[in-house]
Amino acid sequence: MLNTTRKLRKRFIEFINQFSVEELNTIPVGYNNNIIWNFGHAIVTHQLLTYGLSGLTPPMDKKWIKMFRKGSKPERSLSEDEVNELKYLALKLLEKLDEDQVAGIFRKYESYVTGLGVRIHTVAEAVEFNNVHEGVHLGYALGMRKALKYEEKQQEEIRKEEAVVVTQ
Repeated sequence: MLNTTRKLRKRFIEFINQFSVEELNTIPVGYNNNIIWNFGHAIVTHQLLTYGLSGLTPPMDKKWIKMFRKGSKPERSLSEDEVNELKYLALKLLEKLDEDQVAGIFRKYESYVTGLGVRIHTVAEAVEFNNVHEGVHLGYALGMRKALKYEEKQQEEIRKEEAVVVTQ
């Protein structure tokens, strides 16, 4: 059930591995968050849609939930260690979900209507919907890459112009 989610997570990890921690934490002009927030948000939302709506405590530190839940925004830059922890959790929490499904701990589910208007009734539907959600946030991150490259190019042009003025 989690094969698509695993592929999306691995793709997201490959994507964020292309950036420095500073770049991951940069909020591009026109955006309200950054690449690493989108990654963390995808992980946390998955936990809240599966464990949270089943009346169970998500098996991750509450600091991550507070930092990345729906309605949050980046309040500070993450360290390299924190980025690495998120990458670890991204895959480890999927293994945990597999184990917990086999163990049968998901006995109830609180029906939930997503921001996209999709009603979720079960953990299986939550996992299925989450793939769409993660794809959306990977798409935002891809868009941010273009915005960051554009901003970098603009800054380089300004530096070149300033260097010309100084040498004259």
